[in-house]
Amino acid sequence: MFFGINRCLVLVSVMLLTSCQQAPLAPVKPTREPVVALVLGGGGAKGFAHIGVIKVLESHGIRPKLVVGTSAGSFVGGLYASGLSPFALQQLALNLEESDVRDLTLSRQGFLLGQKLQDYINVQVNQQPIQNFPIRFAAVATEADSGRKVVFTRGSAGQAIRASCSIPNVFVPATIAGKEYVDGGLVSPIPVETARDMGADVVIAVDISARPTAGQTRSAWALLDQTINIMGQQAINRELPLADVVIKPMVLGVGTLELESKHRSLLEGERAAQAKLPAILAAIAKKRAELNAVAP
Repeated sequence: MFFGINRCLVLVSVMLLTSCQQAPLAPVKPTREPVVALVLGGGGAKGFAHIGVIKVLESHGIRPKLVVGTSAGSFVGGLYASGLSPFALQQLALNLEESDVRDLTLSRQGFLLGQKLQDYINVQVNQQPIQNFPIRFAAVATEADSGRKVVFTRGSAGQAIRASCSIPNVFVPATIAGKEYVDGGLVSPIPVETARDMGADVVIAVDISARPTAGQTRSAWALLDQTINIMGQQAINRELPLADVVIKPMVLGVGTLELESKHRSLLEGERAAQAKLPAILAAIAKKRAELNAVAP
């Protein structure tokens, strides 16, 4: 009797062990994080607002995997994507002098050459080519001859950003591989489509563009700023709805070349980003849930 009970216990134990071996635990499915893109629009000196936006995003643990910029947005975005911290960006902005990036020239195409801007960028990014940046980056420019959009994702950061920032009749067009390029704001002032084409799941767009204002007295620089944005208005209207969240700092009174207003622009960027944080976090959470939903 005693031995019969022991034999039963042994058989039960063997069966349990066998069943455990035959039914291993299912592997845990890894969670896929959404590709968050930060899209920074053009707008001259108003672009310092982008740094305020970046400061707020990083302070809340939101670090994009992709940065796409046009004109001033490519300037700030390229420095950020190269590995500079928000604090380092702010220090650069506050210490930046006109003489650091402006080189006057006698030309029918513009009165700024753009070489100093190119050299400044390359020094700040430690001579890294774009493809080596820790964050994927794209600078948007306009091919002068054809008027088509060109997206730079490789090569010299200084050259690409110079091309993206070359405001017509202000900067001499940038020449790369025998072709001339001008400001990307002419074809894509806020390059949301480019970010989507590059695989962005969630797009945070920063709009610092000017808008026409009836009856307002304008300086020559304000008129230039507004002219560029009027030319790109159709593209803005097409691309902005493709963003998940649009941040719009209140910097309309800052002129294209008005570097002395950089502190104000920084603060406005921080305020605008802080106001949009709930929407940004909700958009990321929603996309994360969609990407990791278990099929029934």
